Amino acid sequence: MFCLWNLRVADGKLVISRTGRKSSDLLLYIGEERTDMENKENLYASIPYVDKKVSRIFAGTAFPPIQDGADGTEFFEAALANGINAFDTARVYMEAEHSFGNWLEKSGRREEVVILSKCGHPDAMWNKRVNEKEMRKDLKKSLEELKTDYIDIYMLHRDDLDTEVAVAVETFNAMHEEGSIGAFGASNWTHTRIEEANEYAYKHNLIPFSVSSPNFCLARQVEDPWGGGCVNICGPENQAARAWYEKNQMPVIAYSSLGRGFFSGKLKSGHADHASDYLDSFAMKGYACPDNFERLRRCEIIAEKHGVTVAQIAMNWIFSHPLNIFAIASMSKADRMKTNREALLLKLSNEEIAYLALETPEFCG
Repeated sequence: MFCLWNLRVADGKLVISRTGRKSSDLLLYIGEERTDMENKENLYASIPYVDKKVSRIFAGTAFPPIQDGADGTEFFEAALANGINAFDTARVYMEAEHSFGNWLEKSGRREEVVILSKCGHPDAMWNKRVNEKEMRKDLKKSLEELKTDYIDIYMLHRDDLDTEVAVAVETFNAMHEEGSIGAFGASNWTHTRIEEANEYAYKHNLIPFSVSSPNFCLARQVEDPWGGGCVNICGPENQAARAWYEKNQMPVIAYSSLGRGFFSGKLKSGHADHASDYLDSFAMKGYACPDNFERLRRCEIIAEKHGVTVAQIAMNWIFSHPLNIFAIASMSKADRMKTNREALLLKLSNEEIAYLALETPEFCG
């Protein structure tokens, strides 16, 4: 169970500590010093209100057979064996929480993993559910399915602009005080709404949002793949959002970090005329456009130069930004987990980073 946190400043660092299930301190550096968020070679980083190290790569669970409730032992064990201890799931991901919970109970490895789950997704009729009743309903069910008494990171899955931010802030604070959740924040909230929520929290002496999960990847998202309510910080049109995250260093847990398979390596830049043979309908809707195929072509060139995969180049491009980045990647095979982890060790030049983003003409390096 989680307990209340105590904050103090020591040696230029904000020290967050608590008593209860475990006695531990988390360090959030202020001023010129920071945690390992600036050392992207390190697979792990700290997230405020999470009392464990958190892998920069989150293993996604929204894919079959995990989301069908099948035995996921091989998948979950392979992730841990490859240094990935953070897992992304949600109440709306069919039976993914059930599969994960069965493994947690059987393995006894709950304290080794970081669970991110989400609540408040619209229902099947797209009725909005950002209210205390629905958030608590989802939390209760998630705790049951995950077979645990707390969730390390808990987020709202969507926003409802007709609902005051106070509802989310106060509900999350109550859940945190009760010991059911650690860190909390939002997926698919704009940075301006998060800022509004945190201003409310500060004004009322409450804990603010400390994490955000928008879409962020090399590809430009041309249309919301899921039909509404999704937020991305990709492309030149979202520079202001990225600048806000850079300034505040709020952890960004990027979903669809490879453009929902656009940069997985299966699709080639020459496949534009039959991309649907390699991408699902969501990826086609969101990312299949000429400039993204040009980004893919450039990825192929840089990947060949470095002797690595297209996926590794696209993943490293995310981590090359001065944001406090974590990335969700759905990967069913152990070798993919290994290559995603190794992507953090690549060193792309500033010229290569700009070239991949279509900010410069042909690469001459």
